Amino acid sequence: MRWSRFFAYTQKEAPKDAVVASHKYLVRGGYIKQVAAGIYDFAPLGKMVLDNIRAVIKEEMDKAGAQEVMLSFVTPYELWEETGRAKKYGKELLRIKDRKDQSFVLSPTNEESVVDLVRGTVKSYKQLPVNLYQINLKFRDEARPRFGLLRGREFIMKDAYSFHATAEDLDREFNLMEETYKNIFTKLGLNFRAVWADSGAIGGSGSKEFMVLADTGEDDIVVCTECDYAANIEVAARKHEKRENPVKTGEIEEVYTPDKKSIEEVCKFLGIDPYFSIKAVVKKAVFDDKEEIVVFFIRGTDTLEETKAANAVGALELVDASEEELEAARLVPGFIGPFGLESSVKYIIDDDLRMAEELVCGANKKDYHIKGAGLLDANLLGNLTVYRDIAAVKEGDKCPKCGAPLKITKGIEVGHIFKLGTVYSEPMNATFLDENGKSKPFIMGCYGIGVSRLISAAIEQNHDDKGIIWPKQISPFVVDIIVSDVKKEEQLIFAEDLYEKLNNAGVKTILDDRAERFGPKIADFELVGFPVCVIVGKKLKDGKVEIRDRKTGEKFEADKDMALEKVMEIINR
Repeated sequence: MRWSRFFAYTQKEAPKDAVVASHKYLVRGGYIKQVAAGIYDFAPLGKMVLDNIRAVIKEEMDKAGAQEVMLSFVTPYELWEETGRAKKYGKELLRIKDRKDQSFVLSPTNEESVVDLVRGTVKSYKQLPVNLYQINLKFRDEARPRFGLLRGREFIMKDAYSFHATAEDLDREFNLMEETYKNIFTKLGLNFRAVWADSGAIGGSGSKEFMVLADTGEDDIVVCTECDYAANIEVAARKHEKRENPVKTGEIEEVYTPDKKSIEEVCKFLGIDPYFSIKAVVKKAVFDDKEEIVVFFIRGTDTLEETKAANAVGALELVDASEEELEAARLVPGFIGPFGLESSVKYIIDDDLRMAEELVCGANKKDYHIKGAGLLDANLLGNLTVYRDIAAVKEGDKCPKCGAPLKITKGIEVGHIFKLGTVYSEPMNATFLDENGKSKPFIMGCYGIGVSRLISAAIEQNHDDKGIIWPKQISPFVVDIIVSDVKKEEQLIFAEDLYEKLNNAGVKTILDDRAERFGPKIADFELVGFPVCVIVGKKLKDGKVEIRDRKTGEKFEADKDMALEKVMEIINR
């Protein structure tokens, strides 16, 4: 491609609402153009990047035995009613009606559609397993679309769905898809981690996310400093360590703590390490058909992990409770503890407090705390005491797998795989006959990759203050040949010859033959992020050209007769 004929127009200024590098550089580099909030057109450069990513995904999915389909973007609303997700999905599900007043949705995901495709067609266990995938448009009506392609409303996604006769076969496919995803992200040249995760609105049991590591990531990832353990903060676990309180009380006693409500105030007042205190976090749990006040008890040095807490009680979400709601539940803010609670109050205790001794906690009485409390005797708490892992892992906690220190880093979710089980097949009556002729619901898996999101994630991980630094597998062009002065026939002829040789060698190359000054040309090369640049300029008369490696910043001169060889060396590193 010749830049003089290419539909590529760079900009000096970034959009005013752009706060992350990928949003700024994609717009400035002429890759995308905003149409509406969270909706973008892809210019030729952007479409080339999409195609490069798509090609890698397709190659690996096909290699794994998955079969490509194309499901309709506009989906009958009644399919979503079958699974109950029509109500659960909320306002992010864009509902529309046609001229006949029939209801549809713009698909944010396609579990219902693919089950409808398979049910009635696959009738026997002999036809299983089946893995169907598509790379298609999706729409999710985000309340606050932001960060360009990272959180848009319209997006390109690879979603795959597998159907199995047994849970064991689903496990096999889940593991195969995990390896397939690792191959995909490795081929794309990305630094990533596969982490255990929460299944969220999709449902199901086993779940892993694939995170591109980047400082601008929205997700906190817990990783071990020694082994391969990694998990989203929402599900991360830690090794429990028993520490003995050096302050011995001898007996449980109520202590007067006037106006001391916070953990810091109480522990300072009593001379107690906050580790040996119990913090009460009160939330209102929201269910399909009701709301309920729940008290979560964790160590004073911990914080509540709300996704874990919501899962512990089976709630859709947790929201803050008002003072009036606390009073109605007969709770005393600032002095809530697990002993002596009203029998009607539902509560969960963090696993780390199981069998703990010598603790300080609220006495459920204004201005009083309990000192020397222990959780050894379940009878003190009642027979309905429930322990769950509900605390957020902290930097420095011990790895549950090897015991080494854990650290917290940032990541951008670009892929997610789920073991769905029968969450969708049962309500949609999607069944097959097993080897005994018995009708059973399909056991399913779901595997997604954010294709358009990968573009931004790659940039967040690969950029500097000048622009994008594409991995060569993703870059629209690998080599940019800049003709310093197109009026100089010698420069133009040499550049044309090198351009032809690189293209014949299968290297995607763009020839910058614009009648433009050298400064803007090199600035465009740095902004759009092509991996290699060859500058054909004044030194050509001395038999020299300049070669630049965008990633390393390396610049060096090469004999013009060795230019092709030197470029290939950089590309093949």
